[in-house]
Amino acid sequence: MSILGFLPVSLFLLSLLYLDSFKLVRLRTIVALIVVGCLAAAASLLINYWLLRVGVGRYLLTRFYARVVEEILKSLPILVMLRTRRIGFLIDAAICGFAVGTGFALTENLYFVSTLAAAPPALWVVRGFGTAVMHGGTTAIMAMITKALGDRWAAAGIAVAFALHSLFNHFVLSPAMSTLVIILVLPPLMVLVFAQSERYVRQWVGTGFDLDAELLKIMQSGEFAQSGAGRYLQSLRDHFDGAVLADMLCYLRLQSELSLRVKGVMMLRESGFPIKKDPEVPEKLTELRYLRGNIGKTGELALAPLLRDVWQLHMLE
Repeated sequence: MSILGFLPVSLFLLSLLYLDSFKLVRLRTIVALIVVGCLAAAASLLINYWLLRVGVGRYLLTRFYARVVEEILKSLPILVMLRTRRIGFLIDAAICGFAVGTGFALTENLYFVSTLAAAPPALWVVRGFGTAVMHGGTTAIMAMITKALGDRWAAAGIAVAFALHSLFNHFVLSPAMSTLVIILVLPPLMVLVFAQSERYVRQWVGTGFDLDAELLKIMQSGEFAQSGAGRYLQSLRDHFDGAVLADMLCYLRLQSELSLRVKGVMMLRESGFPIKKDPEVPEKLTELRYLRGNIGKTGELALAPLLRDVWQLHMLE
């Protein structure tokens, strides 16, 4: 019966991946996040043991301190991905957050299997359908809040995750009732978020495709200097020399070309068509990295108003 401690959260994660029509989060990223979640669980176990040794009471540890440690450790990889712009939409944030929570829950339940081998089946039902799914759900909620509100609200996302986790562990309801609430509330909530987010993604693909195509058309027509983007680049002449401005222009053009490629791939994925690798993409990505090095961090920041949705380039990489 201990298999119930591992199966529900794994199936829930697979369900989230199935619901994602655009498949923006790669499988190797999911696997890496699960591994990171496993490491976070091991680290939290060591930290919690250390807190006990330095005199923190078991009641305070199990109700408060341990939950803070766990939610912060689970949040760190998501915050890194958000800061480096590797998460594009709420769907991606939910999947990545739940993947980290899945790794954490699997490791935690593996520890309990080794220490509570003779536990009754009811314990594994609660741990599998309740605690494990709760771990994934709180990290997914933190990721969605931070993605929706911005990096500055990361503390708020972690606070909400901690509050939900702590509420679960305070046994306001019985363990069985808490598990039932999670089963009844979390799946519909995720489905609702996915439905809303996917409508936004479809709108973004359509409008973004048109904007990128229009920008490339203007750049190729010789009328770019009269456009809004062209006037903005000209306003930077007092801060950058001509060679850097030329590299900025090349960078903007190449980024728009690759952005169009990403949106085309997303359209094909949603429609179920096979996707062929573009042999020119690796060469263009190499050129993009070279140009990024030339313009430097200051140049990249100056171009930020013109560079939309940089996260999508990670899909091609």
